[in-house]
Amino acid sequence: MYRPARVPSTSRFLNPRVVFFVVVALVLIVAVMAALLLYFLVFDQKSYFYHSSFQILNDKYSDELNSPATQKYRNLSEKIESMITKTFKESNLRDQFIRAHVVKLRQDGNGIIADVVMKFKYSRQNNGPTMKSRIESVLHKMRNNSGNLEINLSTEITSLTDQGTATMFTQECGARQDLMTLSEERVIGGTKAENGDWPWQVSLQLNYIHHCGGILISNKWILTAAHCFKSYTDPHTWTATFGISTTFPTQRIRVKTILVHKNYNSATHENDIAAVQLDRGVVFTKNIHRVCLPEATQNISPGSTAYVTGWGSQTNGGNTVQDLQQGRVNIISNSECNAPTSYNGAVLPGMLCAGVPKGGVDACQGDSGGPLVQEDSRQLWFLVGIVSWGDQCGLADKPGVYTRVTAYRNWITEQTGI
Repeated sequence: MYRPARVPSTSRFLNPRVVFFVVVALVLIVAVMAALLLYFLVFDQKSYFYHSSFQILNDKYSDELNSPATQKYRNLSEKIESMITKTFKESNLRDQFIRAHVVKLRQDGNGIIADVVMKFKYSRQNNGPTMKSRIESVLHKMRNNSGNLEINLSTEITSLTDQGTATMFTQECGARQDLMTLSEERVIGGTKAENGDWPWQVSLQLNYIHHCGGILISNKWILTAAHCFKSYTDPHTWTATFGISTTFPTQRIRVKTILVHKNYNSATHENDIAAVQLDRGVVFTKNIHRVCLPEATQNISPGSTAYVTGWGSQTNGGNTVQDLQQGRVNIISNSECNAPTSYNGAVLPGMLCAGVPKGGVDACQGDSGGPLVQEDSRQLWFLVGIVSWGDQCGLADKPGVYTRVTAYRNWITEQTGI
């Protein structure tokens, strides 16, 4: 009878220990391949920045677009940014596109040109010229997504280096490093500031010793408090330093002119503002540049968040510090600040209060003349207050009192042209 050959049992040939090692090896191979794939898809990705200009076809340039502080400037910029975002999120580059930001709106005849920086993230294995071509192709389709805006890509896109990106942002006001990198997440915490956190912060030094804070509003002009010069009016004894350390500043420049408000009243603290002119221009960098000034009509809402910075004392009557400090506070209405348990009517219309309900976070001696700033919807920072006075430091119901910058917007323009 025909008998087929018997299939031998595998148990005679495969040792359990061998099976174990084979399985482990296969698992390791799969894990390595998955890790490599993850690396090339995620960790091998690098950020790339591009610049392009867009012509707004159905709107005319007006004086309201001279300043990023105006609502028209904000609205138009946000509309352009949303339009670019929508276009890319509906394209085959949706996973590579990160953010877009209008750096500047400028006049072109009667029309408007928007200069935009865009951030993408993709693998270094991608071909740069090919990606640029793909980005341009998407942008040329944007007109179909423009809604009530008619726009035209007026220049081809150009690739930016990290330095080139920083240069574009520092030419305008109010940008911190998180905006320059177009980060999606931002964290501000603790009390010690990091390099570049508050690039408009100035140390005004009397005979090379820190005396007051200041705020950079152009490459040659600084705002500060009038009371800083109550006893020291000679500009030749003053210097301005830039950077987070008063001991090892990044730049140091002599003061040329001090312009104290002519109606400053030391008894009531009224009109506590001064403008300081430098004898040469500051070299703007990603860590040193100007803050935005608000419009005179800008609303500063009670309860909104603000930040105060300086090298002042950590306790009432203490010594100043060498490294820049930061404090998060809330805007307090003048009516609340003038309550009998608080300042009992001493806070005048040209002043602004900010603090925390139980005290503990406040400006102090050595912070005078420094900035109180707020962030707008586009991550630009605006100067709303100048450190002026207060009852000691950090007491409950005794918040810091600041010169209200919006009340002196016209004065600032008269003195500085800004």
